[in-house]
Amino acid sequence: MNITYRSSWELRVMKYLDDHPYVLEWASEELAIPYKSPIDGKFHRYFPDFLVKMKDKDGKICVRMLEIKPANQSKSPKVRENSQRITKKYINEVATFGINSAKWEAANEYCKDRGWSFHIITEKELGLK
Repeated sequence: MNITYRSSWELRVMKYLDDHPYVLEWASEELAIPYKSPIDGKFHRYFPDFLVKMKDKDGKICVRMLEIKPANQSKSPKVRENSQRITKKYINEVATFGINSAKWEAANEYCKDRGWSFHIITEKELGLK
C-alpha cells in the first residue's frame, strides 16, 4: 500500500484517521473509478483521496470514501451576468467544477453499488475556517 498526500489538509486527515479509535484501516489513492469527462467526452480514472473502513457508533462496520477539496472547488462558480467579462480564471473554475462533479457522480454510484458512502471534506469540516 502506498501512502499519498498532496496537501497539508490530506496529511491532517491521515493523522486523524491514524488516531481515531473507530477506524480499522484506511488507504490513500488506491482505488481507480472510471468517469466520463464533460470537457473531452472521454473516460478517465479518478483516484479518491481516501477509502476508510471503520466501525460506526453502533459498532457496525462501514466503508467511507473521502475526497479532500477546497470549498470553492466543491460548488458551482457563480454564473456571470451578460455584462461581466468571462476570464480565463472563470473558465478554469467552470471546467474544474465540471470535472469534479463528474468524478463525484461516478464515486457516488460506485459507493452506492457497494453499500458505502462518499463524502467531500472541505476546510470547514477540517476546522480551518
